[in-house]
Amino acid sequence: MVVKHSHKECTSSLQAVRDALDVVSGKWKLQIIISITTGNHRFREIQRSIPNISSKVLAKELKDLEEHELIKRTVYDDSPVLVEYTILPYADTLDDVIKALYDWGIQHRKKILKK
Repeated sequence: MVVKHSHKECTSSLQAVRDALDVVSGKWKLQIIISITTGNHRFREIQRSIPNISSKVLAKELKDLEEHELIKRTVYDDSPVLVEYTILPYADTLDDVIKALYDWGIQHRKKILKK
Protein backbone atom coordinates (compact mmCIF):
# COMPACT_ATOMS: atom_id res chain seq x y z
CA MET A 1 0.00 0.00 0.00
CA VAL A 2 1.37 3.40 -0.98
CA VAL A 3 1.06 6.14 1.62
CA LYS A 4 0.44 9.55 0.14
CA HIS A 5 2.10 12.37 2.06
CA SER A 6 0.71 15.84 2.45
CA HIS A 7 1.88 18.69 0.26
CA LYS A 8 3.70 20.19 3.26
CA GLU A 9 5.58 16.93 3.98
CA CYS A 10 6.54 16.56 0.33
CA THR A 11 7.73 20.16 0.09
CA SER A 12 9.75 19.75 3.27
CA SER A 13 11.45 16.61 1.93
CA LEU A 14 12.19 18.25 -1.39
CA GLN A 15 13.67 21.31 0.33
CA ALA A 16 16.05 19.17 2.38
CA VAL A 17 17.23 17.34 -0.75
CA ARG A 18 17.62 20.63 -2.64
CA ASP A 19 19.71 22.03 0.23
CA ALA A 20 21.97 18.97 0.20
CA LEU A 21 22.34 19.00 -3.58
CA ASP A 22 23.18 22.70 -3.50
CA VAL A 23 26.25 21.84 -1.44
CA VAL A 24 27.48 18.69 -3.23
CA SER A 25 25.95 18.89 -6.69
CA GLY A 26 27.94 18.68 -9.87
CA LYS A 27 30.61 16.25 -10.88
CA TRP A 28 33.50 17.87 -9.02
CA LYS A 29 32.68 18.69 -5.38
CA LEU A 30 32.68 15.19 -3.95
CA GLN A 31 35.75 14.31 -6.00
CA ILE A 32 37.53 17.33 -4.52
CA ILE A 33 36.54 16.34 -0.98
CA ILE A 34 37.79 12.80 -1.60
CA SER A 35 41.04 14.12 -3.09
CA ILE A 36 41.76 16.35 -0.11
CA THR A 37 40.76 13.58 2.32
CA THR A 38 43.28 11.24 0.68
CA GLY A 39 46.17 13.65 1.18
CA ASN A 40 46.15 16.13 -1.69
CA HIS A 41 46.27 19.51 0.04
CA ARG A 42 47.75 21.89 -2.52
CA PHE A 43 45.87 23.24 -5.52
CA ARG A 44 48.02 21.49 -8.14
CA GLU A 45 47.94 18.19 -6.22
CA ILE A 46 44.15 18.32 -6.15
CA GLN A 47 43.99 19.25 -9.82
CA ARG A 48 46.35 16.43 -10.84
CA SER A 49 44.33 13.88 -8.86
CA ILE A 50 41.07 14.72 -10.66
CA PRO A 51 41.17 14.06 -14.41
CA ASN A 52 39.89 16.83 -16.68
CA ILE A 53 39.14 19.48 -14.05
CA SER A 54 40.24 22.94 -15.16
CA SER A 55 42.00 25.43 -12.87
CA LYS A 56 39.08 27.82 -13.16
CA VAL A 57 36.50 25.21 -12.17
CA LEU A 58 38.66 23.87 -9.35
CA ALA A 59 39.12 27.37 -7.91
CA LYS A 60 35.36 28.00 -8.02
CA GLU A 61 34.49 24.65 -6.45
CA LEU A 62 37.10 25.07 -3.69
CA LYS A 63 35.62 28.47 -2.88
CA ASP A 64 32.09 26.97 -2.72
CA LEU A 65 33.25 24.16 -0.44
CA GLU A 66 34.97 26.69 1.80
CA GLU A 67 31.80 28.81 1.99
CA HIS A 68 29.85 25.71 3.05
CA GLU A 69 32.43 25.07 5.79
CA LEU A 70 33.53 21.71 4.42
CA ILE A 71 37.14 22.70 3.75
CA LYS A 72 39.57 25.25 5.07
CA ARG A 73 41.97 27.32 2.97
CA THR A 74 45.19 28.25 4.76
CA VAL A 75 47.71 30.68 3.29
CA TYR A 76 51.30 30.40 4.54
CA ASP A 77 53.44 33.49 4.12
CA ASP A 78 56.40 31.70 2.59
CA SER A 79 58.28 32.56 -0.52
CA PRO A 80 56.56 31.63 -2.74
CA VAL A 81 53.22 31.83 -0.92
CA LEU A 82 51.90 28.38 -0.02
CA VAL A 83 48.16 27.63 0.04
CA GLU A 84 46.80 24.42 1.53
CA TYR A 85 43.30 23.00 1.71
CA THR A 86 42.20 20.75 4.55
CA ILE A 87 38.98 18.98 5.40
CA LEU A 88 36.97 20.43 8.27
CA PRO A 89 35.20 18.14 10.74
CA TYR A 90 31.81 19.08 9.23
CA ALA A 91 32.83 17.29 6.02
CA ASP A 92 32.90 14.03 7.98
CA THR A 93 29.09 14.20 7.99
CA LEU A 94 29.28 13.34 4.27
CA ASP A 95 31.09 10.03 4.89
CA ASP A 96 27.90 7.94 4.74
CA VAL A 97 26.70 9.82 1.65
CA ILE A 98 30.01 9.23 -0.15
CA LYS A 99 30.05 5.57 0.87
CA ALA A 100 26.47 5.07 -0.34
CA LEU A 101 27.27 6.76 -3.67
CA TYR A 102 30.41 4.64 -4.01
CA ASP A 103 28.49 1.42 -3.37
CA TRP A 104 25.69 2.41 -5.73
CA GLY A 105 28.21 3.42 -8.40
CA ILE A 106 29.93 0.01 -8.23
CA GLN A 107 26.57 -1.77 -8.48
CA HIS A 108 25.39 0.48 -11.32
CA ARG A 109 28.60 0.02 -13.32
CA LYS A 110 28.25 -3.79 -13.02
CA LYS A 111 24.62 -3.63 -14.13
CA ILE A 112 25.30 -1.40 -17.12
CA LEU A 113 28.41 -3.29 -18.26
CA LYS A 114 26.45 -6.56 -18.30
CA LYS A 115 24.38 -5.27 -21.22
